[in-house]
Amino acid sequence: MAGQWGGGDRYGEPRRPPVNPRPDRARQQAYARQSAGQHAGPAPVRPGYARPDGPAGPGGRPPVRRRSRWRIVRGIVAALVVVFIVGGIATWFYLDSNLQRVNALSDYSGRPAQGAGTNWLVVGSDSRQGLTDAQAAQLHTGDSSDVSGGRTDTIILVHLPDNSTKPTMVSLLRDSWVSIPGHGKNKINAAYAFGGPTLLVQTVEQATGLRIDHYAEIGLGGFASVVDDIGGVTMCLPQADNDSYAGINLPAGCQNLDGANALGYVRSRHAFATSDFARTDHQREFLGALADKIASPGVLLNPFDVFPMIGDLPGAITVDNGDHLQNLVGLGWALRGISDGGVVSTAVPVSGSTGSSLLWDQAKSQALFQALNTDQAVPADLITDH
Repeated sequence: MAGQWGGGDRYGEPRRPPVNPRPDRARQQAYARQSAGQHAGPAPVRPGYARPDGPAGPGGRPPVRRRSRWRIVRGIVAALVVVFIVGGIATWFYLDSNLQRVNALSDYSGRPAQGAGTNWLVVGSDSRQGLTDAQAAQLHTGDSSDVSGGRTDTIILVHLPDNSTKPTMVSLLRDSWVSIPGHGKNKINAAYAFGGPTLLVQTVEQATGLRIDHYAEIGLGGFASVVDDIGGVTMCLPQADNDSYAGINLPAGCQNLDGANALGYVRSRHAFATSDFARTDHQREFLGALADKIASPGVLLNPFDVFPMIGDLPGAITVDNGDHLQNLVGLGWALRGISDGGVVSTAVPVSGSTGSSLLWDQAKSQALFQALNTDQAVPADLITDH
């Protein structure tokens, strides 16, 4: 009986077409090799089918793929990068928000117009605030009863140009005889005692004709702490400095100064024939060396240096209300070049004295300040070398 596919076998069953009308050549070849006594190898796997068995790892589990390991490594690295970035941002905001601030810059009638470049007034005050009696004795500063009113041991005008001329540091000697608004003539550091940072800035602006853009002040204890935090600062002394008033006895030559010795060095004047001129020279040199040490990889990449410094720095520095951490970083970066001649270092030209006060050379000092106000290179004859 013929089936619906046509034809049939002798038992009357209809003839059906094969399931796969095309021969499986790979299987046929494998069968032929097996019949000939050759190893047939693994049976081919058809597309769309997974081999039911395969190599297993320890305990019969499939092995971990190498790609999975790299994914884990990349995830860990990415997590560390995120932690580093977030930690850096948090540290930055912590430092900026914890800086001590004061209203140092203010507008007033007759204030100098804005000139070229950026001007900083960097002040080292003789404040004993926060020092215990033991610390004051160690640093040879005396206690607060030894000082009547605040004074400024250090007054440095720093000019950062907008062009390719060098940054300039000018020491305004603390005994300079100038006009203090509302108080007549007096030594320039008396302005701080009369009216704090605001009056000091106004006095400097009126005396120099330069508008001050930023203000930074550091006290005695904060200065010493930061120096100790970074492991001291190396200075090369051209002559010995034995000054009982500053509490130091330093030999000539290169040496690492800790906080107490560094503070004594920048305050010392009795051991030198040029007195306050020598002291201001040392102050500018040390400020540049300090900035260079803080910015060095040896400090920034050493957690035992950088974390104590981060803890002490906000409480050590006072800035104007409008200043921020990035302003201080820019200042420090600019001053790194003082040791290799990349920064002009000088003091205001002086023509003489009256009593214990110093008189500025009016012609030279005004020429110096005019060069800074216009971002011109400071003429060599205006750079003092005491």
